[in-house]
Amino acid sequence: MQVSAIIPAFNEEKTVAGVIRPLMQVPAIGEIIVVNDGSTDNTEAVAREAGATVISSPCNRGKGGAMMLGVEHATHEVLLFLDADLIGLTPAHVEQLIEPVLSGRVEMAVGVFEHGRLATDLAQMVAPFLSGQRAVTKSLLRRIDNLEWTRFGVEMALTKYAAEHDVKLEEVVLEDLSHVMKEEKLGLWKGLRARVKMYWEIAKSLSDD
Repeated sequence: MQVSAIIPAFNEEKTVAGVIRPLMQVPAIGEIIVVNDGSTDNTEAVAREAGATVISSPCNRGKGGAMMLGVEHATHEVLLFLDADLIGLTPAHVEQLIEPVLSGRVEMAVGVFEHGRLATDLAQMVAPFLSGQRAVTKSLLRRIDNLEWTRFGVEMALTKYAAEHDVKLEEVVLEDLSHVMKEEKLGLWKGLRARVKMYWEIAKSLSDD
């Protein structure tokens, strides 16, 4: 069985190739799909050059919309979602994350950072259910309504559904992996505004039925 890797990306020209290259070294990864979510930089060109199939959206759909656009084009039953701004991703991380789903033990595996950068480690310790690094079955996603309309709250929506419907999931520790903080990408104030917006979307997903 092979896996479709899906990477939603918005203005991630500096980091997306570093996510694609390790995926290409994993035999179980059958395709790598980067969803260019209305980027205004060179994300699309960089991703293509690195070897990914790129699906471009003319507008920014938000993370949930980008993920589900990738799912529409995925040809395999097992899906791997990865953020485009990861730092330190290795083939071993990928194999660790997909193994619980490929083996049939669970329908969802959630990656949790450890021994990476302090800020991202702390965030994951407090709220591991918000991790964007996940392996899931396509059949599980089909049972969850309106994920395409969920922007930054998509991870919370997945975790909430799993808890409410007794879906088997497994946390996978991903050592020495982290990602670029929003404040680093956008500057302090723009980054803080983007973070507040992200938390608002997450809180909204918690309150929605």
